[in-house]
Amino acid sequence: MKKIVLCGGGTAGHVYPALAVAEKLKGYEIHFIGSDGMEKDILKSYPNIIYHQIPAVKLQRKLTLQNLLIPFKLFKAIKMAKAELKKINPNIIFSKGGYVSVPVAIAGKKLNIPIISHESDLSFGLANKIILRYCMVMCTSFEKTAAQSKKCVYTGQPIRSKILSGKKLALDFDNARPTILVLGGSLGAKFLNDIIFNNLDKILSHYNILHISGKKNFKNITRKNYKQVAYANNIEDFYKSADVVVCRSGSGVINELLSLEKPMLLIPLSKKASRGDQIENAKAFEEKGYAICLCEEDYTFDKFMKNIEKIIKNKENFIKNMKKTAKNDAVSKICEIIEQNAIE
Repeated sequence: MKKIVLCGGGTAGHVYPALAVAEKLKGYEIHFIGSDGMEKDILKSYPNIIYHQIPAVKLQRKLTLQNLLIPFKLFKAIKMAKAELKKINPNIIFSKGGYVSVPVAIAGKKLNIPIISHESDLSFGLANKIILRYCMVMCTSFEKTAAQSKKCVYTGQPIRSKILSGKKLALDFDNARPTILVLGGSLGAKFLNDIIFNNLDKILSHYNILHISGKKNFKNITRKNYKQVAYANNIEDFYKSADVVVCRSGSGVINELLSLEKPMLLIPLSKKASRGDQIENAKAFEEKGYAICLCEEDYTFDKFMKNIEKIIKNKENFIKNMKKTAKNDAVSKICEIIEQNAIE
């Protein structure tokens, strides 16, 4: 049996697409190299995948003495990744990007193991800029991204099969009202949560609200037509139950919503807290007519409500635009690339 190593982590957006690829692969013993982070908890639900832990090496996006230690931490992480790869002896590595993947990619290259990677966002993150030097093929979610290097191939975003088979939640909601799903990604989003918590009664006077707040931001609030959870393992059921989704614009989530033809109000992470990748993603989706983008810097509650109303009034147009988009079977394309490049 062939062996494959998956790697990635830090957020669910760097884990679930790799698992989407894993569920389609046939005839492989599957290993995952990650850190002591969210990916470790997620992988507990996948007993068929063997987990290996290495230290995480993350660049802080601010001036801090911690960044001076990165070369030493990276050296240690590469050494540990190399040791794990020698034990596994895989035929190929599939990297989903993110800082956890960097030492694995470098170690894999040193051991002459083929590396296939994937970039979810419109522009390359720092980790994938580094990994591009070591991988054989970089798959991309956006067609425009693939033009940046001869190594790049446009595949689309790999999406788990369960996302497409959601069932409506049993909710004691007013069925005459639209249902708004608000979610801030796997780690939660304080900005989005504060919009809901600070204006809950005003929003509930017009809409039902499904709210995935993240564990750190959870508040035990009971209101009619409002349901809050800290985290949803059955996210596909929440998607199915929503008319409109308010969220950040990480590529994983917005491509899942695109595949389900769910109109979106995207409030991307600001440049103060990121490299601006979510803003690029959101504006690209707005240009295609899939979503409305409302940047944090431009936010007012009045704009928020008017944009929700605009999406609901024009819901069919948003859905029509989504239907025009060819549904790329990204998982099959990536599996094919893996098969072509795996060593015997």
